[in-house]
Amino acid sequence: MRNADLVRRKDAATPRGVGVMCNFYAERADNAEIWDVEGKRYIDFAAGIAVLNTGHRHPRLLQAMQEQMARFTHTAYQIVPYASYVELAEKINARAPGRFAKKTAFFTTGAEAVENAIKIARAATGRPGVIAFSGGFHGRTMMGMALTGKVAPYKVGFGPFPGEIFHAPYPCELHGVSVEDSLKALQQLFKSDIDPKRVAAIIFEPVQGEGGFHVAPAAFVKALRALCNEHGILLVADEVQTGFGRTGKLFAMEHYGVAPDLTTMAKSLAGGMPLSAVCGRAELMDAPAPGGLGGTYAGNPLAVASALAVLEVLEQEKLVDRGAVLGDRLRDKLEGLRSRVPQIAQVRGVGAMIAVEFKQADGSPDPDFTRQVQARALERGLLLLSCGVDGNVIRFLFPLTIPDAVMDEALGILADALLG
Repeated sequence: MRNADLVRRKDAATPRGVGVMCNFYAERADNAEIWDVEGKRYIDFAAGIAVLNTGHRHPRLLQAMQEQMARFTHTAYQIVPYASYVELAEKINARAPGRFAKKTAFFTTGAEAVENAIKIARAATGRPGVIAFSGGFHGRTMMGMALTGKVAPYKVGFGPFPGEIFHAPYPCELHGVSVEDSLKALQQLFKSDIDPKRVAAIIFEPVQGEGGFHVAPAAFVKALRALCNEHGILLVADEVQTGFGRTGKLFAMEHYGVAPDLTTMAKSLAGGMPLSAVCGRAELMDAPAPGGLGGTYAGNPLAVASALAVLEVLEQEKLVDRGAVLGDRLRDKLEGLRSRVPQIAQVRGVGAMIAVEFKQADGSPDPDFTRQVQARALERGLLLLSCGVDGNVIRFLFPLTIPDAVMDEALGILADALLG
């Protein structure tokens, strides 16, 4: 089997709307490495878009799923429940930010988690409005697209979108948007577009993912919390990409000293299995009537078994702390190259959620150089992802389990790719 043959078959059998970045096809994977069908090896700094914080095929996760598979694979939790769902909910309730009684419901995808968080917020408040931010990404469903603050490629040709959704600028010093600018924009929304008493929720990413790994300033997050308290608005933290050790904490909101009312999570929650969740204040989570939440595959038992193993691995292998250490190594490497790579405008991030943004000499975004670095790295066997509204940012999402020797090898390839 050859990659070129599979590319031709893919083009004939699947729609172009499912964009595929790589022109090679995976045959097997282990921890932070992938081998394609022709035997070429790649170091994986994409991790299935932040899904594999515990690496490919972690033995503990495989064991947990095999044990569950021997018992049963599906009953639909809403029809015949199982104890593991309850156990995982208890563990998430105990670990999610916020010193208050919590409840958790499980779903399948990050977009589903976001959709259900909005449903819960509207049911709990009786209000329709939702405010999100420019550059944010919240999924490809209709509500997810409405909330997402980036048109191409996510919204093109798919409207109209659900109403009562508003956007404010996300603070980013490099792009000239201060915390004060963002907060003033929110106040302007309240004056010109929607009464704050009609706003159910403000949803934001503590660190924007697709938007470019912009870290929310602490002053901004605390101001959002105060604003929500003032107007009876629910604060929703979208931790789909930031959760489970990626930022040097189990959840990114732990960096801020304030808690959201609702938290969405997915991606690395189950280490590669499709599972998402909404965790929040118990009284809010109970707002929807029985039958208002759920789904046929929501909380699939194999995915739940994997998620319970993920929590064990994160704790036993101290991966949250390891992620912070690995992130520092990457940041130091990138900062050390700045004098030799004038296109580097900023190295930013927190924990193991690091990105580098490239600009041209005149200060404009440089997506061409970004693509060149990505292509050179891929040719040398390192898989990188781009992001950002202008496509001029490379984000790094290596598994937190990556061996030191493989990390060193990857950093060497990255340096070569940046230097041309």
